[in-house]
Amino acid sequence: MIPFVDLRAQYLSIKPEVDAAVLKVLDSTQFVLGPEVKAFEEMFSAYCQTREAIGVNTGTSALHLALLAIGVGPGDEVITTPFTFIATVSAIVYTGARPVLVDIDPATLTIDPALIEAAITSRTKAILPVHLYGQPAEMDAIMDIAKRHGIAVIEDAAQAHGAEYRGRRVGSIGDAGCFSFYPGKNLGAYGEGGAVTTDAPEIARKVRMLRDWGAERKYLHELKGFNFRLEGVQGAVLKVKMSHIERWTEARRGCAAYYDRRLAALVRTQSVPAHVRHVYHIYAIRHPHRDALQAALQAKGIATGIHYPVPVHLQPCFADLGYGAGAFPHAEGAAKEVLSLPLYPELETSAQDVVMAALEDWLAKRAA
Repeated sequence: MIPFVDLRAQYLSIKPEVDAAVLKVLDSTQFVLGPEVKAFEEMFSAYCQTREAIGVNTGTSALHLALLAIGVGPGDEVITTPFTFIATVSAIVYTGARPVLVDIDPATLTIDPALIEAAITSRTKAILPVHLYGQPAEMDAIMDIAKRHGIAVIEDAAQAHGAEYRGRRVGSIGDAGCFSFYPGKNLGAYGEGGAVTTDAPEIARKVRMLRDWGAERKYLHELKGFNFRLEGVQGAVLKVKMSHIERWTEARRGCAAYYDRRLAALVRTQSVPAHVRHVYHIYAIRHPHRDALQAALQAKGIATGIHYPVPVHLQPCFADLGYGAGAFPHAEGAAKEVLSLPLYPELETSAQDVVMAALEDWLAKRAA
């Protein structure tokens, strides 16, 4: 069996470092926030090329708090994409604001900047681009639109640790960036975790307060906050992983390049502009008979994923947004066709060869 992702392989490669770091936290009894979280925050902000990084309990909380910190609330609108994990849109709803969706570029699968301006109203407070699968959205165009209209930009970088747009790390381009450290992410905790990055001291201050019951001093609550703190053990694990992330990222990129050489002429893949550094949280191909292809690969012991089979505007829980089938044809088309192949830093070339041989065999039989 070739797994879609192999978290155990990565753990075994750094087991002595991780075990020692976790035991250090247990010995210190600093289980919530504490010195390990602070040290990780400093490392992560430097990595993201920002002044601040604030650790929180999930990537969803990072989005929620970043939006609140820039003043998003009831009556406001936030523009984003329907082709994303549901957390992106849910975080907007948590603030009381309304998500306004625009379609994706069918080549890059990220939000189409050419469609954003028409969606802006007097109530638009922010644009929330998603760096989907580890590929940055077209940030120059997005930032230009935001600047001209006086609105904020919050980057959903949950899948894009270390990705770059014209040499700048994602999370450092907009007013704030939001990351997830869910275990399967490129930088994954051993549980839940997330972070907000920013250069703005006031945004950082508000996020720090909001994650810890709205207080800077114990029992003095200036804001209506939340219990969204990052745990000490997760901070320690993430701090260990920071010394490996670039090696892992280059391994991911190497796996993706190997897939490209064999598959790019056979199936559609995500278009990657020369001015971005894609970090390949996901390697997605497209095929109009995706479900049959997935079943064929599964039959040969190859695990795959679908990111994502139902766009947000067609999710039952968001029917109240008022979008129906056909509202976003490119997002809907991608949702019917994308298939995520196995990709993780420890994936061996021999395993990729098995995946590609199975895929090539299925395509040849279908063409016959």
